[in-house]
Amino acid sequence: MVIRKTKIAASLSQAVFWGGVAAAMLPALGAAQTAPATTAAATAPSASGASGSTGDQPQNIAQAQTGAPATATQAPVASPDEPAVEQVIVTAQSRTQAAQAVPISLQVITMQSLDKLQATNLSSINGYVPGLTVDGTEPTQPEYTIRGISNADFGVGTDSPVGVYVDGVYSGKNGGALLNFNDIQRVEVLMGPQGTLFGRNSAAGAISIVTNEPTHDFDASATVRVENYGTEYLAGMLNMPIADHLAARISLVTDQSNGWITNQYNNTQFGNTNDWGTRMQLLWDGLPNTKVVLGWEHEVLDQHPVEDIGIVNPPALGAAGPLYPNIPNSDYINPVNAPLYNDVMGGRENRNFDGVTLRVTHDFGWAEFGSTTAYRHYSSFNRNDRDGTDDIWTYFDTANIEGNTSWQQEFTLKGKTELVDWVSGASLYFEHANQASQLNTFTDTLNTLFNNDAGLPLYSILQGLSGATGAGLNFFGLPWQETMYNHGDYRAQAIYGDLIWHLTPQIDLTTGARFTQDEKEMSWYEPDRTATALDSNLNSPAGMALLQAIATGQAAPFGIPQIPLAVLNQLLRQNVLLQTTNDSVTPFTTSKSWSDFSPRAVLAYHPEPNTMIFGSVTQGYQAGGFNTVQVNSAFAPETVTNYEIGVKTTIPAYRLLLSASVFDYKFNDLQSLNLVPSNNPLSPPAYQVVSSNESAKGLDFQARWRPVRPMTLYFTSEYINQRYDNDTAADGTVLNGAPVGTPFWTAATGVDYVWHDLIHGGSVDLTVQGTYTGPTRCNADSAETGGCLQTSAFDYGEATHRIDFRLGWDAPDHSWGLALFVNNVFNDRYVIGLDLISATKLGTPAAQVTPPRTIGLEATMHL
Repeated sequence: MVIRKTKIAASLSQAVFWGGVAAAMLPALGAAQTAPATTAAATAPSASGASGSTGDQPQNIAQAQTGAPATATQAPVASPDEPAVEQVIVTAQSRTQAAQAVPISLQVITMQSLDKLQATNLSSINGYVPGLTVDGTEPTQPEYTIRGISNADFGVGTDSPVGVYVDGVYSGKNGGALLNFNDIQRVEVLMGPQGTLFGRNSAAGAISIVTNEPTHDFDASATVRVENYGTEYLAGMLNMPIADHLAARISLVTDQSNGWITNQYNNTQFGNTNDWGTRMQLLWDGLPNTKVVLGWEHEVLDQHPVEDIGIVNPPALGAAGPLYPNIPNSDYINPVNAPLYNDVMGGRENRNFDGVTLRVTHDFGWAEFGSTTAYRHYSSFNRNDRDGTDDIWTYFDTANIEGNTSWQQEFTLKGKTELVDWVSGASLYFEHANQASQLNTFTDTLNTLFNNDAGLPLYSILQGLSGATGAGLNFFGLPWQETMYNHGDYRAQAIYGDLIWHLTPQIDLTTGARFTQDEKEMSWYEPDRTATALDSNLNSPAGMALLQAIATGQAAPFGIPQIPLAVLNQLLRQNVLLQTTNDSVTPFTTSKSWSDFSPRAVLAYHPEPNTMIFGSVTQGYQAGGFNTVQVNSAFAPETVTNYEIGVKTTIPAYRLLLSASVFDYKFNDLQSLNLVPSNNPLSPPAYQVVSSNESAKGLDFQARWRPVRPMTLYFTSEYINQRYDNDTAADGTVLNGAPVGTPFWTAATGVDYVWHDLIHGGSVDLTVQGTYTGPTRCNADSAETGGCLQTSAFDYGEATHRIDFRLGWDAPDHSWGLALFVNNVFNDRYVIGLDLISATKLGTPAAQVTPPRTIGLEATMHL
């Protein structure tokens, strides 16, 4: 412990020292220091659009792009009837800038846009940010994908290449990253590697969630929604001044529903939600140029596990050999219309999350100092059926139990001169993680496995012999559990700097770099299975006599083959399902460390005030790690280099915003979570991180147009061609140049029309939005393993689309409003996930599907 503290203290001292040196030297580079420019305040947009919003008040575009104070000539007064082109303000580069002025491909979703989608968390906006996918079917184990790069972050030894940040605080493991939107201001989605400013584990991109801080003005609001399937949603906020320099903000959100699919096993409803959370913040600004914000966030989720719907008719009892993937095409059934049979014992998905954040800022005049101290802790439990049947002969479930605690500290120092806009910082991150990965079944299922694999129905043999000899022992219906325990201690430290050089009034050059050091320690412990009832039988005098009779051949008259006692004990008393390389019957611990240097260089040219052309070279880094179910199995860090050229322009005369970029990136040792077959014929496949080299070329495009004052149109899309560079699948399939699976095209579009002074002086707002995702691009391996499964009943990986509708009325003073909404208007349903864990051994593949159409009413109040 002394050594660790000394290293941490030394790293912190070095980070603060070098950050201070950079901060002290940078002002001298300018010809003269200037006072910090007044921050352009974000406006309160009211119209929809996943990439921004529009409103009635124009904003000076030149000021938002350059950060220069507006003058009388820069900010002409617009006619009240003149349609405005409004900029969205972001902090994507740790600076306050207009989105159109940031030389990064990004999309911004305001809270107003989220409300029009009835979005409750990041997974609710799937499709509306092309290039971003958030799979939230299991909220304690979500998967984030940006530009085709993802890692489900299944185990405590892995990380995600998509960093999720809330008010600049890294969310850590994905198990605590998918929380409800709670009094947020906006979501910024940054495409491509963000290693310089956001750091480790943002190799594919970053998602920055910005919440609302307390203010010194009284404010209160509430939103209530009721929908079909018994859905009830409530969000409330109260902001109040307490003293001259003290204010508080409290918010609450709760999301409850009965579920949309009936479990035929016990007539309960699945697909339900049961989630609530609160955030409390205090603002104190009693010292000159100083602001302190202390916040606490708490969330509780407790609901049924994800619905695993069987996609084949259950196999006949005693059928020999694996049935999948060689199931006849005609045996598949469409899970969209199929019944749900879920017999999981004690199945739940729950999580308790707590977070505390202290943010301090102080303006020295020549620079602004910032400190963010954050603590996060969550505990989660997710036990779910994995066979899609209610037959005990094929019963199989898994449980993931996690406990995670992290602590973060970041210091920043930033300022601006006539020559350079600069940011420097140092960060420390500590994480303590525990995980138990369970496989749960019954002796009945083991009997099926033994019979399928070797024609040896062992428990039938024991049961028959017990009956023939009068032993009176029962060997069926007895629970069997195998568990892998993992523990991880991780540390990361980094220093970084980023400078925007104003080379000429039209040309900016950004140079930045981050140095990161990761240290990880991981342990594995795999004790023998837990089977208390079975052990009671085996250890009884009658049970020991049965085993001895089989081992010595005395059971041969009953038609039972002779089986050596060592083989019997191995099959009956040791792990069967969870047999890994280098089994660890005692805890095994190892550690590794990695270092990374992630630079970026961006050249931006402004041919005229409302247009920017940029080119960038950026690098990103994701730390290496360990597979949780393979003892002492480590994988290397992944790195990405991205080349991008883009343009952003605003055309006030046409009230039009456009942005487009082309990118070309290359990944080395890209970490992907795959279902890998086990070497043990009885063990099911296991999720493991597999590394590959990949490259992609693509295009991002966004447009937002306001042809007339009441109407806003938007369109966003992404094209990507992602391929393997040099890779071989686990089954030996050569994938050089093969498509990875990412669809060529994703797109979203929408229209928003507002009728002002229509009903009782209020406004009526009509919003229609839609998304499209192209078909999965198959390769030889994905077709073989089910990633592109095509059957007579359904296709997995087909193109998807949906349309959403909302009609709302808002009072003239915006004090209250009503709305009718329909999500998934045409009730389009798709298979969105395959569960193949039990497929190869039991012939019981399952699937998850998209929920049906929802219809609801919303009421809002604002004081």
